[in-house]
Amino acid sequence: MDFDVVIVGGGLAGLSLAVALKRSRLSIGLVEGRAPVQPEGWDARIYAISPANARFLTDIGAWRHLDPARIQPVRTMEVYGDEGGRLDFSAYDAGVAELAWIIESSLMQLELWETARRQGNVTLLCPGVPRSLTLAGDAATLTLADGKQLRSRLVVAADGADSWTRAAAGIEVAFKPYEQHGVVANFATEKPHREVACQWFRHDGVLAYLPLPGNLISIVWSTPPEHAAELLALSPEAFCDRVADAGGRRLGALSLVTPPAGFPLRLMRAPRMVAPRLALIGDAAHAIHPLSGHGINLGFQDARVLAETLIQQPEHVDCGDLAWLRRFERARKEEVIALQTVTDSLQRLFALPGQPFALLRNAGLNFTHRLPVVKDLLVRYAMG
Repeated sequence: MDFDVVIVGGGLAGLSLAVALKRSRLSIGLVEGRAPVQPEGWDARIYAISPANARFLTDIGAWRHLDPARIQPVRTMEVYGDEGGRLDFSAYDAGVAELAWIIESSLMQLELWETARRQGNVTLLCPGVPRSLTLAGDAATLTLADGKQLRSRLVVAADGADSWTRAAAGIEVAFKPYEQHGVVANFATEKPHREVACQWFRHDGVLAYLPLPGNLISIVWSTPPEHAAELLALSPEAFCDRVADAGGRRLGALSLVTPPAGFPLRLMRAPRMVAPRLALIGDAAHAIHPLSGHGINLGFQDARVLAETLIQQPEHVDCGDLAWLRRFERARKEEVIALQTVTDSLQRLFALPGQPFALLRNAGLNFTHRLPVVKDLLVRYAMG
């Protein structure tokens, strides 16, 4: 089977790239092991989508099909340090409608999947498991476990932080474990959240409350593995009490909506995002600490910029040409490095023990809180 572009990975980054290429002249094959399914109730995998990426999803036709009853805008964000520091962000003060949108991963993935399935220039190869990859001068060849051979001018690795495609292409990456696990769960709250997201930098990690529609929230608690194991071993009632206490009981009593789950956190840096006939996007290209909430936003912007690069390509230029692909890499390099550096530095700063470091970092939060111009710049950068 011959394609212009083969995308390996049907997650949010890979699917959004395929859909963003719907008006291009390119033929696209998308390889995914299994089709997405709608979980019962609420999905524990929740993302904060920046306004820039809400616009991207609108531009490619996906946003308007998302169920508005499952989407929650964030109007205010409150950040608390471990020694009295505080920093607030307000959409009203910044002159914008919302700071972010909180959405379930499965809601976006299912919509993008259905859009790609109906798209005339996309062939979904599912279930599809890659077995070997050859990147040659004139074409790339991806062989699947069922024996199918896919020839293409460009292969896009969108298959996650442990990307098979990236490894098969010989690109070695650097992983830095954070010695933390992310514990996630959804709760019903006694008190309304009033469209406020909260984040606490604590002695036992970073806890975030993300508002969901109605009196519901999702949490991410980035914490040492031993504490994560302790949290996951608690009874549902004890776990609810622990999370409520950690948030100062600001939303009253909590009741569990989805069972908690945990996963290890790590930083991942790739030496490059492109090679001859290859491009990396999403978690295959970079991984960051979740305290910034920007992981999937980086992936969506990878997809947007790569789609624009391919659409703008003259007909006589091969879409797997390295010189042209480097335009995409250059366009994405600054934001990726900046966010990886900032989130990694914040994580290390708040992990430093001792009163002097605590006083310093909390003074920094309070100082920034008193500078409206700086806060406005931070908000507008985060919004894209």
